[in-house]
Amino acid sequence: MDLDLRGRVVIVTGGGAGIGEAITRALLDEGAKVVAVGRMGENEQRFAAEMKVSGAACDFVEASLAEAEQCKRVVEFTRSTHGRLDGLVNNAGANDSVGLASGDPTRFFESLRQNLVHYYSMAHYALPMLREAKGAIVNISSKVALTGQGGTSAYAAAKGAQLALTREWAAELLPVGIRVNSVLPAEVLTPLYQRWLDTRADPVAALRHITERIPLGRRMTEGAEIAATTVFLLSAKQSGHTTAQHLVVDGGYTHLDRTL
Repeated sequence: MDLDLRGRVVIVTGGGAGIGEAITRALLDEGAKVVAVGRMGENEQRFAAEMKVSGAACDFVEASLAEAEQCKRVVEFTRSTHGRLDGLVNNAGANDSVGLASGDPTRFFESLRQNLVHYYSMAHYALPMLREAKGAIVNISSKVALTGQGGTSAYAAAKGAQLALTREWAAELLPVGIRVNSVLPAEVLTPLYQRWLDTRADPVAALRHITERIPLGRRMTEGAEIAATTVFLLSAKQSGHTTAQHLVVDGGYTHLDRTL
């Protein structure tokens, strides 16, 4: 399937590790140019070194996206380097387990700043270029937005708000032809997820307990599967009539667990 993404420019926040890395790789495979944004930790540095050796059309920008000015700097870099922007993937964030009892208002607000506010900041600053290109936005949310999880109020609030913003922006940007959709992963074995597993008394047993409850195939969703859906939504050629949608890519984990 030709997605007509060759030469298109896409910003991917958190684009150097985990699901973001998978999205970056999928975009590069389609011939797109990627601006991958993140804190440039160990995973990002490894990926950046690999991309440099391969000569891939991928720029890495180190930024702390909780600061609005750094979001603005990322967009300005993209304009000065590429002169255009065709897509924005808001993906960066982490489940920091700020719960109702385990957190406090200060930690709650800081978690929203880290997980939610930059989705708005990136879209706000990217809007002029996206309007020029009639581009697309994909917000990576989470099944936690639909189901809750327990002990993670701030993350759940951020992910739920991302779904609301998806439909709000789809409505607001409809007149200028910008499509906005969201993708909701559930259980994906990213480096961040593995670190959480490693805190369990028996990581292998904990992983088995989870996978046994994923209806389709009794396995974790692969990052490449999240990426494939995301890249499809960025394609005006193949998903040009899709906007304001929430796509759950989770092997039936969210809705079909009653079949177990």
